[in-house]
Amino acid sequence: MAHHKSAIKRIRQTAKRRISNRYYAKTTRNEIRDLRAETKPTEAKKALSKVFASIDKLAKRGYIHQNKAANLKSGLATKVAGLK
Repeated sequence: MAHHKSAIKRIRQTAKRRISNRYYAKTTRNEIRDLRAETKPTEAKKALSKVFASIDKLAKRGYIHQNKAANLKSGLATKVAGLK
Protein backbone atom coordinates (compact mmCIF):
# COMPACT_ATOMS: atom_id res chain seq x y z
CA MET A 1 0.00 0.00 0.00
CA ALA A 2 1.25 3.48 -0.83
CA HIS A 3 2.32 5.65 2.09
CA HIS A 4 2.67 9.04 0.36
CA LYS A 5 -0.01 11.35 -1.00
CA SER A 6 1.78 11.55 -4.35
CA ALA A 7 1.92 7.75 -4.64
CA ILE A 8 -1.78 7.43 -3.85
CA LYS A 9 -2.58 10.05 -6.51
CA ARG A 10 -0.34 8.26 -9.02
CA ILE A 11 -2.24 5.00 -8.39
CA ARG A 12 -5.54 6.77 -9.08
CA GLN A 13 -4.21 8.38 -12.26
CA THR A 14 -2.74 5.13 -13.53
CA ALA A 15 -5.98 3.23 -12.98
CA LYS A 16 -7.98 5.89 -14.82
CA ARG A 17 -5.54 5.92 -17.75
CA ARG A 18 -5.47 2.12 -17.94
CA ILE A 19 -9.26 1.99 -18.29
CA SER A 20 -9.21 4.71 -20.93
CA ASN A 21 -6.39 3.05 -22.90
CA ARG A 22 -8.17 -0.31 -22.82
CA TYR A 23 -11.36 1.31 -24.14
CA TYR A 24 -9.60 3.06 -27.03
CA ALA A 25 -7.55 -0.03 -27.90
CA LYS A 26 -10.59 -2.32 -27.95
CA THR A 27 -12.60 0.20 -29.98
CA THR A 28 -9.80 0.51 -32.50
CA ARG A 29 -9.44 -3.28 -32.79
CA ASN A 30 -13.17 -3.54 -33.49
CA GLU A 31 -12.96 -0.78 -36.13
CA ILE A 32 -10.05 -2.57 -37.82
CA ARG A 33 -11.94 -5.87 -37.78
CA ASP A 34 -15.01 -4.24 -39.32
CA LEU A 35 -12.93 -2.48 -41.96
CA ARG A 36 -11.22 -5.72 -42.97
CA ALA A 37 -14.62 -7.40 -43.33
CA GLU A 38 -16.02 -4.56 -45.47
CA THR A 39 -16.65 -5.44 -49.13
CA LYS A 40 -18.04 -2.15 -50.47
CA PRO A 41 -15.28 0.27 -51.60
CA THR A 42 -17.24 3.43 -50.79
CA GLU A 43 -18.05 2.31 -47.25
CA ALA A 44 -14.47 1.15 -46.71
CA LYS A 45 -13.03 4.51 -47.80
CA LYS A 46 -15.33 6.31 -45.37
CA ALA A 47 -14.29 4.09 -42.50
CA LEU A 48 -10.59 4.26 -43.38
CA SER A 49 -10.04 7.83 -42.20
CA LYS A 50 -11.78 7.12 -38.89
CA VAL A 51 -9.65 4.02 -38.33
CA PHE A 52 -6.49 5.95 -39.23
CA ALA A 53 -7.35 8.58 -36.63
CA SER A 54 -7.90 5.93 -33.97
CA ILE A 55 -4.61 4.21 -34.78
CA ASP A 56 -2.75 7.53 -34.68
CA LYS A 57 -4.28 8.33 -31.31
CA LEU A 58 -3.09 5.00 -29.86
CA ALA A 59 0.41 5.60 -31.22
CA LYS A 60 0.49 9.15 -29.88
CA ARG A 61 -0.47 7.96 -26.42
CA GLY A 62 2.20 5.26 -26.54
CA TYR A 63 -0.22 2.35 -26.41
CA ILE A 64 1.22 0.98 -29.65
CA HIS A 65 4.56 1.73 -31.30
CA GLN A 66 4.73 4.24 -34.17
CA ASN A 67 6.03 1.54 -36.54
CA LYS A 68 3.17 -0.80 -35.67
CA ALA A 69 0.74 2.03 -36.38
CA ALA A 70 2.39 2.68 -39.74
CA ASN A 71 2.28 -1.03 -40.65
CA LEU A 72 -1.40 -1.28 -39.70
CA LYS A 73 -2.30 1.81 -41.72
CA SER A 74 -0.31 0.62 -44.72
CA GLY A 75 -1.96 -2.80 -44.74
CA LEU A 76 -5.45 -1.35 -44.35
CA ALA A 77 -4.86 1.20 -47.12
CA THR A 78 -3.68 -1.58 -49.44
CA LYS A 79 -6.74 -3.66 -48.63
CA VAL A 80 -9.13 -0.78 -49.27
CA ALA A 81 -7.36 0.13 -52.52
CA GLY A 82 -7.77 -3.45 -53.73
CA LEU A 83 -11.56 -3.50 -53.26
CA LYS A 84 -13.69 -3.35 -56.39
